[in-house]
Amino acid sequence: MAEDLLELARAAAAHAHAPYSGCQVGCALETVAGGHFTGVNVENASYGLTLCAERVAVGLAVTSEGPGLRIARLAVVCPGLEFAPCGACRQVLAEFALPGGATEVTFLSGGRPVVRTLAELLPEAFHLV
Repeated sequence: MAEDLLELARAAAAHAHAPYSGCQVGCALETVAGGHFTGVNVENASYGLTLCAERVAVGLAVTSEGPGLRIARLAVVCPGLEFAPCGACRQVLAEFALPGGATEVTFLSGGRPVVRTLAELLPEAFHLV
């Protein structure tokens, strides 16, 4: 089931703007409402202004579904490299995760899909309420 989002993320990664690192990252997410959104990393010469693919996808999802959206699952891919979402993205994802951090996150490790819940990746997410 995660393979469909991995394919969407791979396709999105081809559109990334990564002239500095060469790491083209793609993310695909599915909302509880059934929406599908993709994002890519958008690098900037001032590295601190770089946008991660996960946060771009979340921004598009919020634009479409509003701030009450919930992410059911997502996948992140960077051809040639394997990694889970960075810490900053994990915290942003936590804002829109299923209760208890049950949102499924898929990434590659050893060439194979790994599925973890957001709670497993970020066990102590910061929440104001």
